[in-house]
Amino acid sequence: MYCVQCEQSNKGGCAVKVGSCGKTADVADMQDVLLRVMQGVSAYADRAAKAGARDAEVDAFTPYAWFTTLTNVNFDADRFTALIGKALAMRDKAKACAVAAGADLSDLPEPATWNPGTTASELAAAAPFAAIQRFMDRDGPSVVGLRNLILYGLKGTAAYSEHARVLGTEEAAVSAEFHRISAFLATDPTDIDALLAESLAIGALNLKVMELLDAANTGRFGHPEVTMVRMTPVKGKCLLVSGHDMGDLEAILQQTAGKGVNVYTHGEMLPANAYPGLKQYPHLVGNYGGAWQDQQKDFDAFPGAIVMTSNCLINPEIKGYKDRIFTAGPVGWNGIPHLTDHDFGPAIACALAQPGFAEDAPEQRIPAGFARNTVMGVADTLLGMIKAGDVRNLFLIGGCDGARPGRNYFHDLAMATPRDSLILTLGCGKFRFNREDLGDINGVPRVLDMGQCNDAYSAIQVAVAVAGALGCGVNDLPLHYAISWFEQKATAVLLTMLHLGLRKIHLGPTLPQFLTPEVLGVLVEKFDIRPTGDAGEDLERMLQAA
Repeated sequence: MYCVQCEQSNKGGCAVKVGSCGKTADVADMQDVLLRVMQGVSAYADRAAKAGARDAEVDAFTPYAWFTTLTNVNFDADRFTALIGKALAMRDKAKACAVAAGADLSDLPEPATWNPGTTASELAAAAPFAAIQRFMDRDGPSVVGLRNLILYGLKGTAAYSEHARVLGTEEAAVSAEFHRISAFLATDPTDIDALLAESLAIGALNLKVMELLDAANTGRFGHPEVTMVRMTPVKGKCLLVSGHDMGDLEAILQQTAGKGVNVYTHGEMLPANAYPGLKQYPHLVGNYGGAWQDQQKDFDAFPGAIVMTSNCLINPEIKGYKDRIFTAGPVGWNGIPHLTDHDFGPAIACALAQPGFAEDAPEQRIPAGFARNTVMGVADTLLGMIKAGDVRNLFLIGGCDGARPGRNYFHDLAMATPRDSLILTLGCGKFRFNREDLGDINGVPRVLDMGQCNDAYSAIQVAVAVAGALGCGVNDLPLHYAISWFEQKATAVLLTMLHLGLRKIHLGPTLPQFLTPEVLGVLVEKFDIRPTGDAGEDLERMLQAA
């Protein structure tokens, strides 16, 4: 094992039997093998696309396979053995598609023909040839760091693409571009400028993917509405839904209707409470708990069943809820029941067998639903407040939260922002301050919850629209960014922001280990990325620059 893909990695990387996230070395090695094979799949799919052909099954499998390798998603070694076998079959399909189209198959990269085997012992022996650090001595830390930036950016983009795909929204052009960049990575490139250019190409691709996901969510569930979401339990049997997959949540709501089970969201699923198509179910009663890193405490205290639909899963064996948690989609943990085909019957039966909440807790609610459509619907009001000086600054504070020290920075920054400023927030980073009463400006709440991490698309659209209405560039707005980085979805969103030319992004609390000092120097020079420091000093610098 060697893993540096997320903020919880040990200093210098996780090179141990069990990583900080609970992933074993065997699973980490198989994830490396799977991704190397998937780059071979893309090598053929890219050649096929250039010849005007594609295989829909290959395109559908690709984002799912990449998604399983994200931080805190799938820890099940047996599932990865099966996934690698299927990936090899998909590589054969992609090759057959390319051959049938008359594609040029000369000078194929090594992953297109590499044979890692299919048994656990064969895969273990092959893993060193797929390890992300294998070329460190030959190519140096800057090249390997940029390759990792591409690898992890593709992972995040794949996750968002899979979220859209399971809702029935995908585009051949998106799949083709993903394969093109993955095939580029398969060549083990060394040119710094080309690596940086492809990193920004991922940002452009991820913007398109987030647009597709926004269309998938709003097309299926309607545009989010401003909603006061209950944050405290109500009496009765209960089922908790965590992760990001609102299609799974909808299926659970449909299958629990009339059965006396109250459904709660958790973590990144909180924004689902603002979608008309979901909040029409009266037994969607609100949100329980906080961000993903608190799930062991939250899940242990929850007196019902739990379904994890996507990242971020933490070891369920430490606390006493292993017998009432279920996984779905790309998620997996050895020994935990995995639900397929949107059949949540076992989880519902488990919920009915649990005690549930004995009584109502005192009611507490927070506002949500300030997505793109909502904010743009009051654009004239917002612009009027900016022009009148009632709103002097906008802050985007959010992203992926985590457990390490230093993340109170985002709470402290939010609390210190001037009262004539609005805070746009998204992702689970909002749990650092979303229950604080920061007041309002002319009836508009100062904290505007725009949704999940993928709803960075909403924030970008609002910023572009405000800049256009004011006749200036986005970087000329009094808009300040404080982004909590954690894992690969955040990497993809960051690359999208860089692709759009956004500057002066405060990123933290620690910067990604996979980026070498040399690579960070390039990003700082080109985009003025700033590591988070003291919240008060950073705020003063932001306000002076406005």
